[in-house]
Amino acid sequence: MSNLQLRVISAVVLAVVTLGLTWLGGLPFRLLCAAMTILIFYEWTRMCRPVAATGLGFLPEALLLVFVGALLAGLPASWLLLFVAVMVVVTAAVASMRQTSTGQPSMHPTGQWDASGLAYAGISGLSLALLRDGDHPGLVAILFLFAVVWATDISAYFVGRAVGGPKLAPSISPGKTQSGALGGAVGGVVAGLLLAAAAGAGNLAVLGVVALVLSLVSQAGDLFESWVKRRHNRKDSGTLIPGHGGVMDRVDGLVAAAFALYVIGWISATADHPAQGLFPA
Repeated sequence: MSNLQLRVISAVVLAVVTLGLTWLGGLPFRLLCAAMTILIFYEWTRMCRPVAATGLGFLPEALLLVFVGALLAGLPASWLLLFVAVMVVVTAAVASMRQTSTGQPSMHPTGQWDASGLAYAGISGLSLALLRDGDHPGLVAILFLFAVVWATDISAYFVGRAVGGPKLAPSISPGKTQSGALGGAVGGVVAGLLLAAAAGAGNLAVLGVVALVLSLVSQAGDLFESWVKRRHNRKDSGTLIPGHGGVMDRVDGLVAAAFALYVIGWISATADHPAQGLFPA
């Protein structure tokens, strides 16, 4: 079996499972978000922690488990955002104190990366869970997000291979081209508008702009994860998904776009029900 066939099969299985849990919403979808949060942080620390480093013990993991419990319990957005802030501040502060006690002038990079990983994983799970909520606007918002991000990824891949041309960010991700980025943006906007129209949304002009923003943020999220991997001399974030690498390799663009859509929805409506600002019932 070729690598492309393996990638396609893995992608189809993941899409079916993800869409099924998205359709169910509620606790099943929050379980998906919780699992994604844990796996993102696990892969982040496997990349960023030196092999021999004892670091902060299990403090970051313990804090993350408290956050995941709050996420599954369905606590309000204000509490979840507070938990993310506390996780990051406590981890950074403890790391700084440990370095001060050993006579070193600044926080060890491992502590910085652990704090950053908690923010990245926590915001990823929080954004997806609160976007989905438990109502019809939440379902449409997540499907809109999936349509934009997946179409961006697919269009960028095939347009980039077909057209080629100048590289987008050769020092970070040598395989990506400017033509692929443009093709991905066009594909993402078209897919987003088709999904919005099928869902009966009336504000298509606004949603077209939102889709463009999400497509660009998705590609930026992909580049960010590539930078983290290159910074730590890793080809993939993990090996969990056959043909794709790790979970972060598969959701890097999605979680970045999810946070962007969550912020847009928060501005349009509320932090607890962001989808209602873009897809009113």
